[in-house]
Amino acid sequence: MKRVFSGVQPTGNIHLGNYLGALRQFVELQDDHECIYCIVDMHAITVPQDPKVLKEHILDVAALYLAVGVDPKKSIVFVQSDVPGHAELSWVLTCNSYTGELSRMTQFKAKSHNKESAPTGLFTYPVLMAADILLYATDIVPVGNDQKQHIELCRDIANRINNTRKKTFVVPDGRFLKEGARIMALDDPTQKMSKSAENIHSRISLLDDPAKIKKSIMKATTDSEGVIRFDVENKPGISNLMNIYSVLAGVPLEQIEKDYEGKGYGDFKKDLVEIVVNALAPIRERYEEIRHSDELIEILKDGAVRANAISEKTMARVKKNFGLGL
Repeated sequence: MKRVFSGVQPTGNIHLGNYLGALRQFVELQDDHECIYCIVDMHAITVPQDPKVLKEHILDVAALYLAVGVDPKKSIVFVQSDVPGHAELSWVLTCNSYTGELSRMTQFKAKSHNKESAPTGLFTYPVLMAADILLYATDIVPVGNDQKQHIELCRDIANRINNTRKKTFVVPDGRFLKEGARIMALDDPTQKMSKSAENIHSRISLLDDPAKIKKSIMKATTDSEGVIRFDVENKPGISNLMNIYSVLAGVPLEQIEKDYEGKGYGDFKKDLVEIVVNALAPIRERYEEIRHSDELIEILKDGAVRANAISEKTMARVKKNFGLGL
């Protein structure tokens, strides 16, 4: 079976965009792939974190992995910092990457915009991400479309090293969804849905209660035309809501347009509220069952042991090929 690796940052509640862009793929892939899923806490400290809050968020994300359907009997679930190979390989890759290619990363430019200086960790973030992937001889990386540039960098670094030190790394492929992978903010559909946005109604989080979901959807930005038609360029707001509807309900966009012909945004939003609430209810229920259980901790400990066994094989090969150690 081909091996899959992906990870999510423990920086607050996972939202609908994370779920539709990546986490749903995690579940789909685990039946016929060898899957490794990580909570990437080392990535989280590229910005200041309260240690106690970070630890809670790590467990929150781990519980959500399981709540959405990741099966620890089929997949390895662990915390990034529990496997030393991530940091070790990241340094090797840093020595084989260039400031020019890292400075061109779109996310770095966005997060460092208008700042005189930025944390070095933010600059080298994509290298650590590459280490996460290459550490496990990964074949497939299921991520949102916004991560394409990082996957390309990972492939470039792997190929660069393989060209001089053959058979060091497996060169991975990204797996991206064509529809629904890029869910936009409800209050500003020109921006990606974000966990860090100040307006809580800009997003729908997987643990939101029905009242919050309803309020966020009913307040969502649309337009003055009042026609339910998919047109991302001219009608980004309603198009974003239609995307959510289509993916969660399994209804083609063309069918949604036909079903709501002659109807207004109010009717559409009310139906969308019901669809979202029903889709997220089982996730919330499973999350509550496992979040504070000993089972969760044992799953993460077992996952770290299994992940470390794989990573040590990669690091032994890397050290040999680079002449490191005795």
